[in-house]
Formats: sequence, C-alpha cells, structure tokens
Amino acid sequence: MKIELRNLSLNDGHDVYDMLQEMPYEENGFLNAMHHATFDEFKNWLLKSDNESKGIGLEDWRVPQSIFWLYVDGMPVGFGKVRHRLTEKLLIDGGNVGYGIRPSERGKGYGTIQLKLLLEQAKEIGIERVLLTINNDNINSIKLALINGGKVENQDETICRIWIDC
Repeated sequence: MKIELRNLSLNDGHDVYDMLQEMPYEENGFLNAMHHATFDEFKNWLLKSDNESKGIGLEDWRVPQSIFWLYVDGMPVGFGKVRHRLTEKLLIDGGNVGYGIRPSERGKGYGTIQLKLLLEQAKEIGIERVLLTINNDNINSIKLALINGGKVENQDETICRIWIDC
C-alpha cells in the first residue's frame, strides 16, 4: 500500500473534487467549503487556497493555512489543513490542524496516518506544537490525537483542546 500526503495543487482534478463532494460541508467542526460546489468553483477555490497558504488575499481574521490530500494507492481518501499560526479566536476554537477522511474510506486507520503526516508538515512550516480543538462527541478524533502524542489541556461542555508536540 502506497500512502502519501500531497500539498494542494492548482492541477488537482476530478479525483480530489469527487472526494470533496462525498465529504459533508460541515462535520464535527471541520468545514469542507467545496461540498456541492461546481467543478469551476473548485478550480477557483484551489487558486484562492494556494494564495492563502502564501498569505495572499487573506481576510483580516484569517491566517495562512496549507491544505493537503491524503492519497492511498493513488486515490485521495482524506483532506487536512494546517494553519501556520494561531489567533486568540483560534486558540479558543479552531486550532492549527483539522482533518477528515471521506466516508467511504473510514475505519481503515487513515485518520491516524493523516494526522501523523500533518504533524510532520506543521513541523516543516516551523510549528513546534499544534493545537487541536475537537468536539467532545467526536470520540474517534480525540483518540487519534491522543495516539499521536496529544495531551488534553482542558475540556469544556463542547470542546476538547489537545496540544501535540511536533
């Protein structure tokens, strides 16, 4: 089995687009803005996202973030984001890293692998420690974070805040 994490590319095509159509718009706090988008909208989003990763065209409240696709045997199975820094708002809710696995590929251990690879990317960006803010009812993501070395900082009625050293 060949597993790789690929950075978003302006050349991404229907394989990634189809995966994003399968993934919900919002699930457990993770947003997929391309759910139900047209292919042309997807291509425009790729350009906008590529610019945002470089800090170009960011709205005041946004920070640069890099987007990655998890590929297994040549097929995209997951989608992850690494925010390059945190704001006060992101320290409360949002964190540095978000990820999701397409529904048809869940339960195969890809989430654990994807998070590990996203942590490596965060380290390459220069981030020493990442914050994950995970909905309390998302038990699987909490387990993934702990498996990848996460330490729970605190938990309120809705969110579990977990730090992981890169």
